Amino acid sequence: MASAGLTCLVTEWAEDRTSPVMNNAVIKPAPFKRMRWLERLPVARGRPILGTIVTLTIVAFAWALRLVVDPLLPPGFPYVTFFPAVIVISFLFGARLGSVAAAMCGLLAWYWFIPPTHSFVLTSGAGFALGFYVFVVATDLALVHWMQTANRQLASERELSRSLAATRELLFRELQHRVSNNLQVAAGLLTVQKRQLGDADARAALDEAANRLNLIGRISRQLYDPSGSAQPLVSFLRQLCGDVLDASGRNDLTLMLSGDEGLRLQPDAAIPTALVIAEAVSNAIEHGFPDNRMGRIMVEIDRSLDDRLTITVDDDGRGLPAGFDAECATSLGLRIATNLARGQGGSFRLEQRDGTRGILSLPSRLVV
Repeated sequence: MASAGLTCLVTEWAEDRTSPVMNNAVIKPAPFKRMRWLERLPVARGRPILGTIVTLTIVAFAWALRLVVDPLLPPGFPYVTFFPAVIVISFLFGARLGSVAAAMCGLLAWYWFIPPTHSFVLTSGAGFALGFYVFVVATDLALVHWMQTANRQLASERELSRSLAATRELLFRELQHRVSNNLQVAAGLLTVQKRQLGDADARAALDEAANRLNLIGRISRQLYDPSGSAQPLVSFLRQLCGDVLDASGRNDLTLMLSGDEGLRLQPDAAIPTALVIAEAVSNAIEHGFPDNRMGRIMVEIDRSLDDRLTITVDDDGRGLPAGFDAECATSLGLRIATNLARGQGGSFRLEQRDGTRGILSLPSRLVV
């Protein structure tokens, strides 16, 4: 029988290895967000003919506009429409076409608007004006080129960061899955070993240990968050308590949970807190409602006046036995719950009410 149990366990483990988390081939990378439009510049890098046509069109427009406004301008502004044209072309199509546009605009301005007009005579005034033009457009082209180079490097670094983040998430998911899977394998081995024991107490101890390992494995899967952010406490405990109730096989009990949906639990405190609450709910099911007795379990999450987190587990079951003393109790589960609470700077205790109330109190530093 032990051999059959081990075979079944290994088969389940092998099947689990083919899950989407473990099989990298079926994991699709997260879609990249659209790049900012500045990172697309210069455009038409793979279509030089289109870039040339647009460049010629912009230069022609700048020349025509300068002719139109020439009567309105005082002397000494030959480049007033050509400077913007050079900047726009270099910004859109890069420094190469920007340089071509700068040369064309310079020649047009020299011929049409620098005295003596309609000639390429290089006077001292024309030389000074052309030298000024060359200095300005060279500076503009250099600045635009450096900006576009920096944008390309920034885009490359951003894509690398996205790739590293995706890899980190994949490795984290793989690690979480392996840890959970190994815990379940260990729990299965304990279950197999239990079948070889004749002592009822030993069998019960192994069974309890296997259940706790399975619970930790489920919690580990639920806590998956590669960013390490705090856990939403109410939804986390709602799923946990539902798992505990489902594992008990009881469909005659009602479980209710209430609390502030905005409360979040620090990741380091999640597993100890979950184990304490799971122990309290399990005890309520096992000891409060024996013999398929119907009832209700209420879990309430609240912050006290001193800002401590208080989680209460109330049941309307048969209550604590007469003369119950938590300090002298021999229950392993109760001792574990008490020690886990103390390890976080909190406390766990049981009180007699209409049924039984378990109270977990935690310091405010564990809650966001």
